[in-house]
Amino acid sequence: MAIIRRSDWPSLASGSWLSDFFDNDRFFDSDLMRKQTVPAVNVKETEKGFEIDLAAPGLTKDDFKISVDNRVLTISTEKRDEHEEKRENGYTRREFAYTSFSRSFALPDNVKEEEVDANYKDGVLKLTLTKVPEKQSKRRRAIEVH
Repeated sequence: MAIIRRSDWPSLASGSWLSDFFDNDRFFDSDLMRKQTVPAVNVKETEKGFEIDLAAPGLTKDDFKISVDNRVLTISTEKRDEHEEKRENGYTRREFAYTSFSRSFALPDNVKEEEVDANYKDGVLKLTLTKVPEKQSKRRRAIEVH
């Protein structure tokens, strides 16, 4: 399947609002496609816990909703944008954008649910999850049967 280019359109669309709409690079722009995908996530295990980095540029820390319920960590956001462009002769063009995503992670048993820390800086949401300290198991010893 090929994308139809302007030269492939009939002359009826040339110079009209149809050509303005379909020839607009934003219609097939990768930014629009990116808004409909889930952000990339990196998970790193450390000695003391886990670090989750979520790439989410263009948002603010207030856009995020983070919760832990029944050992499931959920990160979500909803953002609505509206742009209005006024042109001559009373013509107005309005564009609406709606961006949302939700990611959920099952937490391992060795993570403290109540100790999840979140920080948003330079387009990256960083979550730090603390591990439960492992109990020092007593040394195994053989028991002799008498």
